[in-house]
Amino acid sequence: MNAAALRAAAESRYPAFLARLAELVEIDCGSRHLDGLRQAAARLVTYAAEAGADVRTVGVSDQQGTPLGQAVVARATGRGHRRILLAAHLDTVFPPGTAAARPLTVDGTTGRAYGPGVCDDKGGLLAGLAAVEVLGHLGADRFGELVLVATPDEEIGSIGSRGLLAELAAGADAILCLECARDNGDLVSARKGVADVEIDLHGRAAHAGIEPERGANAALAAAHLTVALQGIDGVNVGVLQAGTRPNVVAEHARLVVDVRAAETGAYQAALADIARLAQTPVVAGVTATMRVVAPTPPWPGGPGTAALLRAAEQVGAELGLAVTHAATGGCADANLLAESGKPVLDGLGPVGGGDHSADEWLDLNSVIPRVALLAGLIDRIS
Repeated sequence: MNAAALRAAAESRYPAFLARLAELVEIDCGSRHLDGLRQAAARLVTYAAEAGADVRTVGVSDQQGTPLGQAVVARATGRGHRRILLAAHLDTVFPPGTAAARPLTVDGTTGRAYGPGVCDDKGGLLAGLAAVEVLGHLGADRFGELVLVATPDEEIGSIGSRGLLAELAAGADAILCLECARDNGDLVSARKGVADVEIDLHGRAAHAGIEPERGANAALAAAHLTVALQGIDGVNVGVLQAGTRPNVVAEHARLVVDVRAAETGAYQAALADIARLAQTPVVAGVTATMRVVAPTPPWPGGPGTAALLRAAEQVGAELGLAVTHAATGGCADANLLAESGKPVLDGLGPVGGGDHSADEWLDLNSVIPRVALLAGLIDRIS
């Protein structure tokens, strides 16, 4: 594909990208905020329909049947054979009221845009849609089908979208994830596995001054357990709560533990070590219950990812854009999609940073070259 035509087509989509970005950033759509997520999904449905895609929504609920919002699935049909999945998400980590307090602003000196979700993942989502529009504008339809999915629950571990993601991944030949590029421009070629482990310690209350021997101190058990867990590689005890009053032997304690590992073996071993330690509290009379929340296995990259990287590097060279990549400690839907065994590459949105903070930013200067790169990559692997 002609690089100049590709860049020109990406440039022509920039005004629409920026207008849509402002619209989406104005919507509070934190995880579980159903009204905002519904609005964001409706906007995306409109955008995708304007691009000529066949669009549907899929209701998403957790294991208890509690609604989490709607996923949007948009499809564009080409004349080839390969199905390429583009994956993004609608939800952010910010509470209601954040959009009104921090609407989209642009620093004219740096070219950075600021606002809730501007990078994670509204900028990436809209870049994916812009790439689909670029290919349509150029008549570049060598793919068999392009499928764009945007889920409403990625920030809480895709607890309701996992079945949909597995279904779409199973039918794909390649999977391109639209989390934004790292702040130095790197694509993402591997991600650590992550799990939250909730541990509740159940002791026995007693008067701390009169008959402490009748109690079983869950706070003491939690302290010992915290020290032991911190000795496991990749484990962090981020929450520790215990007791009710200083003159009462603590009846209950709670730990929430973050687990991260780059390799599957280390990930499984860490979870096994946590379970072993939790099930054998060192304080007599204290018992424990444990729950693993939204376990997300490591995505270590592999040959399929390497092949996609080579294709991205080739397209980047034609566009005059250096393509670099890195592994990252954060997980995303790429981890879940990679379980399909299909080739996966992430970080294909524009360049951004400050995720999950009041300083979250998107480099608007990177939008046109990154949309061109993504569109060219789709065409190359088609």
